[in-house]
Amino acid sequence: MSKVYVIGIGYRPVDKGTRELILSSDFILASSRLLDVFKRYDEFESVREKIKDINNVDETIAFIGTELSGQQPVVITLLASGDPMFCGIGRRAIMEFGRDRITIIPDLSSIQLAFSKIKMAWDDALLISLHGGPDPKKRRRLPYELNDIPLLLRRHDKIGILTDRENNPSAIARAILEAGAINPHYCKGIKIFVCERLGYPDEKITEGTPEDIAGISFSDPNVVIALNTENSLQPDPDIFGLSEKEILHSRGLITKDEIRAVALHKLRLPARGVLWDVGAGSGSISIEAAGLCPGLKIYAIEKDPEQIENIRKNKAAFCRANIKIIEGEAPDVLTALPSPDRVFIGGSSGALGKIIELVARTGAGIIVINAATIETLNKATEELDKAGFDVDVAQVSVSRTKNAGVGNYLSALNPIFIIKGKRDKQ
Repeated sequence: MSKVYVIGIGYRPVDKGTRELILSSDFILASSRLLDVFKRYDEFESVREKIKDINNVDETIAFIGTELSGQQPVVITLLASGDPMFCGIGRRAIMEFGRDRITIIPDLSSIQLAFSKIKMAWDDALLISLHGGPDPKKRRRLPYELNDIPLLLRRHDKIGILTDRENNPSAIARAILEAGAINPHYCKGIKIFVCERLGYPDEKITEGTPEDIAGISFSDPNVVIALNTENSLQPDPDIFGLSEKEILHSRGLITKDEIRAVALHKLRLPARGVLWDVGAGSGSISIEAAGLCPGLKIYAIEKDPEQIENIRKNKAAFCRANIKIIEGEAPDVLTALPSPDRVFIGGSSGALGKIIELVARTGAGIIVINAATIETLNKATEELDKAGFDVDVAQVSVSRTKNAGVGNYLSALNPIFIIKGKRDKQ
């Protein structure tokens, strides 16, 4: 049976068993950077002719697939950096070729080595990757993005970050400073370590504040460790039940508290997955949903620059790292987003039919639409029914206490129709 050995290199000598596997391989695959590392291992001089320099992950996978499909069994060594199973190619190799054909032999991870260099325990750290690979167009979607780092530092005292050329130490520091311009707590007590070229002769460790690091250029590869040294950041706000007064909004344009509660109930949010908040306005639905389900990735879609700024500030104020703001008009900007599990439509700018039609082609199981007019109600129910959703409509009328000077009375707000479309997930 053909075998693929995914072998991490870079930080420790290769043991006897691993050495024999490499020497007996028919092919040795590696990127140019890893080949430079591999040249340090003098015992492999005899296998130079077996080495193939492939810098593209997809081309590497395609080459392995071709060789494994041949009639003759082959042994392939795929060299990886550090631990292939920590944000590395090991996951992809197993997914493509199955567990039986793949053997993983790890070295130390760069994150593990970085924490040892600064003499700090890492068992209580949040570990994330901003490393997208050489081709940004083909990178897998990552759980966190650059602008999430300041928000994460409000919840975690210690974060280890794998970087790339775009998401580099200086960019991370600038993201923290930009967040600090909104709320000074984002910068207070933050310390950054940059561990450059670990394992190379020119290895270097730099320590500084976000202001220090933002002005420095660093060599690749590098790892960032960000610390909240004073534990000075504000505690998380309540996860649900925020009032209109707490959420920044403009001109009274916000989903009212009671309407928001019912809409979120109708959405039946999953613990993980994707929510589209279309016509997000001030982002009140996104903010509440993000607090309820930290594992849910939320895309707040809005075209109004004033409202976009409100969402950005609300995201920062309430520490909602799982919200991504999408600037633009639906349905045009929706095609580039990952397929949703849930969709909330608070505003559609006359494109409700097209938005529902597009959502119907995704895997969304539930759509919830808020409508203030009979016309929008009729359009929503008609389009959802046509798209194959089971439709349920509720009218929510809210009256609030008001003091007229001679006593309290109830003042009614405009009633809202909440339309829910549900179907078995496609």
